[in-house]
Amino acid sequence: MDSRTHADALVILLHGVGSDGQNMMGLADAWRPLLPGAVFAAPDGAFAFEHGPGRQWFSIAGVTDENRPERIAAARPAFDQIIRTQLEHHDFEHRLDRVVFVGFSQGSMMLLDAVASGRWPVAAGVAFSGRLASPPPIQPAHGTKLLLLHGAADGVVPATEMGQARATLQAYGLDIDSQLFPGLGHTISAEGAAMAQAFIAASLAAEDSLAR
Repeated sequence: MDSRTHADALVILLHGVGSDGQNMMGLADAWRPLLPGAVFAAPDGAFAFEHGPGRQWFSIAGVTDENRPERIAAARPAFDQIIRTQLEHHDFEHRLDRVVFVGFSQGSMMLLDAVASGRWPVAAGVAFSGRLASPPPIQPAHGTKLLLLHGAADGVVPATEMGQARATLQAYGLDIDSQLFPGLGHTISAEGAAMAQAFIAASLAAEDSLAR
């Protein structure tokens, strides 16, 4: 597919800390037959992971609940440049209403920050095992639909983070769905992946109807 000519939507996959973009492409492989108009991109995080192979969006060395927001804020310029590069490559710079962000763990934190800060008013976002840790102000564009998915047994990012993110963003008027998976740890389940695909398809279909 020539993504610059024929793609109807762009799905940008954002990996977790210590991983890389290629690790997210399994989702693209599963979703591509069900989202035939979409093209997928899975960029690597901007920075090398300090504790082993892989990449990260911001450093987790000595990270705390108190300093995480400032690290996310400091990571914004590099993140935004990576997103702009993907949009330009696939010819979606002026089509944010056809762009979807999908993140896992740290990738979800950057996704939620991108939406909560109002910098990237994309059509939809799916956050697996994430948390909202953005510094104020929270000023999201209201057109973005979000799906938050989390394992109840997540030992890395507590499942309570999902409820806190939902409550905060709903208070600012965002349209949010969420699902907690009993017994699931810090991972993406087949059920969660299927739910995310259906959500993306429905969100893009809704944008289609609004455009008519």
